[in-house]
Amino acid sequence: MDERLFFAATQRNKEPIAEVLSIFLPKEGNVLEIASGSGEHGIAFQEIFQNIIWQTSDIDPLCRKSISSWINQSGLRGKMPEPLEIDVQENPWPLTNEFCNTLRFIACINMIHISPISATRSLFANSGEILKKGSRLFLYGPFKREGSDTSISNKKFDQLLKAQNEHWGIRDLEEVTEIANENSFKTLEILEMPANNLSVIFQKAF
Repeated sequence: MDERLFFAATQRNKEPIAEVLSIFLPKEGNVLEIASGSGEHGIAFQEIFQNIIWQTSDIDPLCRKSISSWINQSGLRGKMPEPLEIDVQENPWPLTNEFCNTLRFIACINMIHISPISATRSLFANSGEILKKGSRLFLYGPFKREGSDTSISNKKFDQLLKAQNEHWGIRDLEEVTEIANENSFKTLEILEMPANNLSVIFQKAF
């Protein structure tokens, strides 16, 4: 049964994100993607970066079914592992020691603005616990800068998110950076992306 989900935004941004990842991903080892959604990103990046193992995850069972279906339809069965059920706010995440020993990179795309700020705190706290010094955490999505919206479209999007859930909303980059610093991460790079998004790469300092 084909249970794949298709998200237009994912199809638009996967190539620009892959260009950034090509600079900052490790040459080998495990990559953990938090909140993988449909799985389209994970599939695309596993196909491009063949020397790493791209481990997807999502709390939503429908998304995990979609990811599994994408793995099957893309002929990646045996190369790409099944998605993990991870609630970002769990502590600790359900990961084996063997997996963590070769984990070099955590990716989180378009999650922190559709979740409470506590999810962002948990993302950095758990990542800080399991990543080794020099490993990286990658965020992609819309951000405010110094408390201000970076575009009219982002302002409208922020209002729409808050209308759906009062705990959602576009995060201020400076607040996210402070949370990162509290969990031993320093900002490595901030890159402007299409559609008023940012790629932000953090590195575990110690």
